Amino acid sequence: MPRTAASTLVSPVPRAADSDRRRTSASVVLRSVLEHGPVARSTIARLTGLSPASVTEHCARLAELGLVRESAVPRRSNGVGRPHVPVDLDDARFLVGGVHVAVPYTTVALLDLRGRVVARRELKHERTDAGWVLARAAEGLAELLAGVPDRRPLGVGVAVGGWVERETGSVVEHELLGWREVPVRELLGARTGLPVHVDGHARALVNGERLFGRARGSRSVLHLFMGNVVDAAFATNDEVHHGPRSAAGAIAHLPVPGGTEPCACGRTGCLQAELSERTLCRRARAAGVTGSANPMHVVAAAAGGDATARRLLVERARATGRAAGLLLDVLNPETVVVTEVGVIHFEDCLAALREAAGTARAADVLPTSFPDSVLAVAGGSVVLDALFRDPLAASPEAI
Repeated sequence: MPRTAASTLVSPVPRAADSDRRRTSASVVLRSVLEHGPVARSTIARLTGLSPASVTEHCARLAELGLVRESAVPRRSNGVGRPHVPVDLDDARFLVGGVHVAVPYTTVALLDLRGRVVARRELKHERTDAGWVLARAAEGLAELLAGVPDRRPLGVGVAVGGWVERETGSVVEHELLGWREVPVRELLGARTGLPVHVDGHARALVNGERLFGRARGSRSVLHLFMGNVVDAAFATNDEVHHGPRSAAGAIAHLPVPGGTEPCACGRTGCLQAELSERTLCRRARAAGVTGSANPMHVVAAAAGGDATARRLLVERARATGRAAGLLLDVLNPETVVVTEVGVIHFEDCLAALREAAGTARAADVLPTSFPDSVLAVAGGSVVLDALFRDPLAASPEAI
């Protein structure tokens, strides 16, 4: 995103004086550096409402922890006196690990403090029992970290579909993997020796969008994730809604008018049964488009000129748009972000999505900001959200 002039800068978070924000001053400062860095301390004070002395103190503490550094080139002040020395994220010292558990494979990745993917691997599931999957994820992270011995890991974020309870760090239920009450944080923490944070992948991507993506600064964001698991997440004023036991966002069994796919729940036409990537691939196989269960092969066929593959993707995007439209009517978010394979790759799929969601709000409906790295960013965003919410607690001293 291009930076605007200093006179028009807007703080990425509500001002520190807002009583409904449970955020430390250190968090406010670090978020401002993320948003505007390199940025002068005086500008941070103006944006956040913190006193210049408080900003200076927090910047010094964050620099001690290795999270920020002074920029090499000072900015000249208007008039006489010392030049302003801006601060920026020190994104060359630390990394975070990201783990995204999908149905056919797990993605492991390393990300810097700006949410940029430094390294990643896909680990195909030979088995789906939780112990095996998480042990293999820990091994994959260790292999990636061995390639960057000069950078220190701050923690690991895990994003999973299904019902994920953030507070306990466990997967309550994931039907497609067959997981029930899996203590992911405990198991992966024991394997890696690092702090582990766990959340649902739709909520994880809301955090990624508001920290690093197009939804940054938006007052309310709806994220719709359309993979083998279909779910949603909603954030207002920088807070993601979790609900009791983090059960919010379960939309898999919303009815789709005219739906014909049988669902495991016993009904017909549930949203996930109709629009999962499994269903897309099965329909593509039935139409002779591909013999694969990989949705990217449907995308490749469409890109190569296969009209049937393109039609299947456009139809799925349109149906996703109808689902987004229903949620738009209920929640009325400022921004809607959709992670869906056709929308990521084809403009006509995005157009079909927006048309079905409603032309009045079409400009508010956006594809994911991370088309080439969405799963890696999902995992990393879980732990980066924790870091930016409370940088002192997530600092190296707390590890």
